Amino acid sequence: MVHCSCVLFRKYGNFIDKLRLFTRGGSGGMGYPRLGGEGGKGGDVWVVAQNRMTLKQLKDRYPRKRFVAGVGANSKISALKGSKGKDCEIPVPVGISVTDENGKIIGELNKENDRILVAQGGLGGKLLTNFLPLKGQKRIIHLDLKLIADVGLVGFPNAGKSSLLSCVSHAKPAIADYAFTTLKPELGKIMYSDFKQVDISGFQLSSHTQYRTAFETIILLTKELELYKEELQTKPALLAVNKMDLPDAQDKFHELMSQLQNPKDFLHLFEKNMIPERTVEFQHIIPISAVTGEGIEELKNCIRKSLDEQANQENDALHKKQLLNLWISDTMSSTEPPSKHAVTTSKMDII
Repeated sequence: MVHCSCVLFRKYGNFIDKLRLFTRGGSGGMGYPRLGGEGGKGGDVWVVAQNRMTLKQLKDRYPRKRFVAGVGANSKISALKGSKGKDCEIPVPVGISVTDENGKIIGELNKENDRILVAQGGLGGKLLTNFLPLKGQKRIIHLDLKLIADVGLVGFPNAGKSSLLSCVSHAKPAIADYAFTTLKPELGKIMYSDFKQVDISGFQLSSHTQYRTAFETIILLTKELELYKEELQTKPALLAVNKMDLPDAQDKFHELMSQLQNPKDFLHLFEKNMIPERTVEFQHIIPISAVTGEGIEELKNCIRKSLDEQANQENDALHKKQLLNLWISDTMSSTEPPSKHAVTTSKMDII
């Protein structure tokens, strides 16, 4: 079964989704004991989210992966209060989770211009420090990019997810005839003729269920999706019926199509706790064979069509929301009472 918009957490090719950095806040400036002057505080190190930024760009731009903020200015006769050192900003892509060396989460950057303080600058020299400056905070941080695939493959072990992923994309997952060949999620890219790229990932659910018919498998997968995250059931879904190269595959496929026409007529075959609250409605049902390549191109076209339709719906919804906000803004401005200081004039007939 192919289910759209699923989350994954790995790397693909030269793509980087993890990075380890050294950060240090700037040292404070010297105080001025004779006149009681205070040195400037050292600069801070910030992680800042930016659109169109990648961890690979960050690594290429700063190969040493060291980020040190500026030193605070010393106190002097012409400026007893030293100025603060220059802050250091680390540009990262949106969707970054920042953790320290022990794995403790420092914070997350989920939208553009979000910022997290990762290393504080040291205090400037003052009376409490005997006018000696303090060093800035040193910290090793880890940047983890939370990836969101366009499409997720959902199925029980040995359903052929890895074989399918290798057919529709350039991914090379491990493939074998035993369960749990894939030990971690895999990511691939589908390239279309108009250069559109679609990220597709595979992950598996529980393997505690023994062999079932195709219809029983769909119902049980739907129940597992519901238990895992109900929101997944609201996503657009496609059904890829794999292994059509096996004997009697056509007869079983026709039987499945008949059952999917009226799924409620067959729910009595399941235990009550295994029946999902709602059944998944598939936009497309495509018989395929990852071995012979049957139906693969049709599946890729259906995936693209489904994603384009979803994008158009989201754009239309956003456009309607913007128009509504504009209408509300215009309505409120037109109903505001005139200011008491406004000058009123009466109409005069000019002869």
